[in-house]
Amino acid sequence: MAITTAGDIDPATPVIVGVGQASERLGDADYRGLGEADLAADAARAAFADTGVDPAQVAALIDVAAAVRSFEKSSPASSSPLGRPNNMPRAVAARIGMAPRRAVEEVTGGQSPQHLVTEFATEISAGRTDAVLLFGAEVMSTVRAALKQDERPDFTEDLEGQLEDRGYQIAGLTSIDEVKHGVVIPIAQYSLLENARRHRLGLSQSEYASDMGALFAPMTHVAESNPHSASTHVHSADDLAVPTEENRRVSVPYTRRLVSRDQVNQAAAVVLMSAGAATKAGIDPSRWVFLHGYSDLREPPLLERPDLSRSPAAAAALDAALKMAGIGINDVSSLDLYSCFPIAVSNAADALGLAADDPRGLTVTGGLPYFGGPGNNYSMHAIVEIVDRSRRAPGSFGLVAANGGVMSKYSVGVYSTTPRALAPSTSDAVQAELDVAPRVEISRYADGRATIETFTVLNPDRDDRAGTVIGRLYDGTRFIATADGDALLDLLTGPGDPIGQTVYARSSASRNVVTATRSELDERHPRPAVGFADEYQDLIVRRDGHVLEVVINRPNSRNAISPATNAELDAVFDAYFADPDLWVAILTGAGDKAFSSGNDLAASAGGSGLSMPENGFAGLTARTRLPKPIIAAVNGFALGGGLEIALACHVIVADEKATFGLPEVKVGLVAAAGGLVRLPRVVPPALARDMILTGRRIDAPEALAHGLVSRVAPHGEVLDLARTVAQEILAASPVAVRSSISTMARADAEPETVTAVRQSLDVLNTVLVSEDTREGIMAFVQKRPPNWSGR
Repeated sequence: MAITTAGDIDPATPVIVGVGQASERLGDADYRGLGEADLAADAARAAFADTGVDPAQVAALIDVAAAVRSFEKSSPASSSPLGRPNNMPRAVAARIGMAPRRAVEEVTGGQSPQHLVTEFATEISAGRTDAVLLFGAEVMSTVRAALKQDERPDFTEDLEGQLEDRGYQIAGLTSIDEVKHGVVIPIAQYSLLENARRHRLGLSQSEYASDMGALFAPMTHVAESNPHSASTHVHSADDLAVPTEENRRVSVPYTRRLVSRDQVNQAAAVVLMSAGAATKAGIDPSRWVFLHGYSDLREPPLLERPDLSRSPAAAAALDAALKMAGIGINDVSSLDLYSCFPIAVSNAADALGLAADDPRGLTVTGGLPYFGGPGNNYSMHAIVEIVDRSRRAPGSFGLVAANGGVMSKYSVGVYSTTPRALAPSTSDAVQAELDVAPRVEISRYADGRATIETFTVLNPDRDDRAGTVIGRLYDGTRFIATADGDALLDLLTGPGDPIGQTVYARSSASRNVVTATRSELDERHPRPAVGFADEYQDLIVRRDGHVLEVVINRPNSRNAISPATNAELDAVFDAYFADPDLWVAILTGAGDKAFSSGNDLAASAGGSGLSMPENGFAGLTARTRLPKPIIAAVNGFALGGGLEIALACHVIVADEKATFGLPEVKVGLVAAAGGLVRLPRVVPPALARDMILTGRRIDAPEALAHGLVSRVAPHGEVLDLARTVAQEILAASPVAVRSSISTMARADAEPETVTAVRQSLDVLNTVLVSEDTREGIMAFVQKRPPNWSGR
């Protein structure tokens, strides 16, 4: 409900009462080389002073201090080379006389400043707090410069006190598939989206480059007049879009001047209070700015989006916030559209019906490439500028659109000095509508003829150019792949439009690749021949008649599975299933300590840790068909991936001292190689949940009692027991054994018992016409052992 006079304002209404910024540039006469906490404290002091009352009085009122997460803490791969405070909100508080009850460090993402305003406005409206300081800072330019010096500052601080560290919360911002193919930096990710948009619009690369330049050129004029800007250069559209030595292409389609500038020293802060607290503090109501509309929405992961050229969540967030405010875009006097890359702006502008030369401008700061992109905190600066403009034009409306991830999370705020109570959120309802949209099915292992859906090439004019393609296979599934070969890279970096062109894909344990022709694919990435090697690095492989014995031979690491071990096991089982003379396989571990302790985390460190055969862990856990029997002879520990390997086998026999468990949760991982799926299907669900959620281990007798293993051998005799089981299987018809395996696998996918039974009758079509069936009947009649052929 709108409120028309200040006297009618509910004391619980949230209002912004103070805003401030701080910055410094290398080479400026007053450059001090401040650390993150000191620069943030300067911005907070400016925000306190902006309230118009005694800053010390405001500092004493602050109940919550919430920090935007800096880039130094934004992912597991980030670091603080010069150190940092362990509790940033309280480090800043100590510098400016605050003693907040609650300290918060927000999640990763450029949406976080606007989201924090929304969140704590709601907290204030609900009466759970009265005064909040929101702030963020980046000193990436200072850190980079200091690292080149012999004497470096140390920004480390150890502070006591509560901290609500919300973590990264970056799930969905990238994927294993993107990481495997080197698409982890924003330039690469946004380039993929940008090229998809260009193709949708039917523009040539040169035409689209001109459009990007025209979109961003007006921002450079805004940046020129902003005293906190990292750059004060005014550029024309051609200056931005046309490649030169000073403005090289960093990707297809971006030049250096079209991408966010993150090497900055910038901080911003916002003071948010209840109207009641602001009144008691004596803050002039003319300085109050109200949140009229807001929305916080998110997109699916990049590869699952139906249209890579659009962000429905951003469009919906803008629409929802304006509707909540009861206005249209024509009623907005000033706005800031998050501008890390051109598509982030054009996507929002398209949704709002705005032209690049809109007289209001599309930024109030100067944009991330020119004003600066201070990590996740950019939009805090936009909010400061919008608040300042709203005060200068009372009753006007300003809009801030904040983007996080790869157009993944979108937060919008509409501001005005016109009093208004905070409206209830509509975000959950809008998000539910977005979530029903279909998602694209992903093929993680891509093989065959395909078409290019979008693409990019990093460093396109250098010898180390690296291309990435997102494509569609013949079945419509989407995949990501590394572009390989000069023919394809020349196509991707040339002036034409490669989207829609045919390419040829091939998968491996480490990645997918695509080439321009099938012959080039076969030449550069030939398919490995199926067969047994003369020797193996991590395995001992023995043949004994129709039996194959495979020993994981890494006893010093408790037979843990490294990427090399994975590759060897995958190849061995390919050869086993292809060899008509091998009818049964036994898998065990070397020594008497372990069958396998699972994934070798040390050997898998780095990029190779993501390498996985299409057939899964050990070449078994994700194999779609296991047509011949495999016996797991568990001779010790079967932990984590070791248990998952055993669960993928048809029969498990165990040493009496064997131990089984899924301890992944204890090291922050999950049993994603089949343990979460297979264990609850094999043992009682209550026991499975216990083992999965606690990491509890069970011994061989308990495993036998619950049906995890079928037989238990005296200590040291499990391989002999497995050989006995193998001989018992060999005494049966290979055709019948394999038909039984395939029928059980098919029935496992059918939840309705009677339907599964009826479908199982189809197996007789194979069995009854086999030579083995005829031999079995004749041997029975003639009272002799059958002589199986396996046919």
